[in-house]
Amino acid sequence: MMLRFIKKTFVTLALAIPVSGGAATYTQLSYTSIDGWTADNHSAALHAFKRGCAGMRSTDEIPVRDWDRVCALAKSGPGPARAFFERNFTPVRISTGSEALFTGYYEPELNGSRHKTDQYQFPLYQRPPEVQPGVTWNTRTEIESGLLNGRGLELVWLDNRVDAFFVHVQGSARILLADDTTMRVGFAGRNGHKYRSVGRELARLGTLSDGQLSMQGIRTWAESNPSQAIIALQHNPSFIFFQELDIPESLGPIGALQVPLTPLRSVAVDDDYTPLGAPVWIQMSGGSASLNQLMVAQDTGSAVRGAQRADIFYGSGVTAGNRAGNIRYSGEIITLIPNVTAERLSGQ
Repeated sequence: MMLRFIKKTFVTLALAIPVSGGAATYTQLSYTSIDGWTADNHSAALHAFKRGCAGMRSTDEIPVRDWDRVCALAKSGPGPARAFFERNFTPVRISTGSEALFTGYYEPELNGSRHKTDQYQFPLYQRPPEVQPGVTWNTRTEIESGLLNGRGLELVWLDNRVDAFFVHVQGSARILLADDTTMRVGFAGRNGHKYRSVGRELARLGTLSDGQLSMQGIRTWAESNPSQAIIALQHNPSFIFFQELDIPESLGPIGALQVPLTPLRSVAVDDDYTPLGAPVWIQMSGGSASLNQLMVAQDTGSAVRGAQRADIFYGSGVTAGNRAGNIRYSGEIITLIPNVTAERLSGQ
């Protein structure tokens, strides 16, 4: 992906980019055009941004030296947080013509055991060594039919099939073990198959209505229809592998940027379009739970695809899960890129 600007505000350029969403347009904006910008708690966003600096890496359009400059300023006494962002970043709308979609995710708190018992029957697996990034491996159905039996790859066993499935969707979990200790697990790899929405498939079949397609709605149906749920959940061929993580209890799970996530300030994006580590303005449309605030792109997800697609991290536990599971809003995403990047690209 290559951003190219000319030295004029509010200019839209159509670019052909070899990504699934097709050609994207990049519109340079002003901060005065961002609804709610002045009212936000920019200090909270700055804290999340500084934490993310530890995981910054180069992309085709933003070399790590560009991030190093703004990260050094952020850590050395940036002054008022709002002024820091306004002085050092250029706001840009990235779009492929598709409507924005915001959803929410969280870190579940579940019951589990390091050993299989009559109560704990549903494993989360470590990554088999033959599973490599970018290579398509066996499907969820094949794996759950016993493909990994006898290999000792079970990381932990859960007491609920639906909980195990949703850990694959959320990407992490806190697990209260049978010995009263806590285990944190996070993403270690995937089987390479594209994510397919179980909710959309249940709606297509007429099993659930549009109003029942929240995480809670799918869970309620699955727990009431356990035999049908096995087949329904396997509609999604994507399968996630996990690792145990050593994270302090006070911190969130580790995202794709390899730093702990911050509730309501960390967001999962499609990094084919939005660079990981970039501040992003989230503006949801309508609804009592909608948000207008600055967050930081610190995670990705197999279901997060598109320039105007984002998954908001809501935190850990049941309350966070209830909030995250009911989020489905349209709106707009505005990405902030370092001024030095914008200035360099404007001359290309």
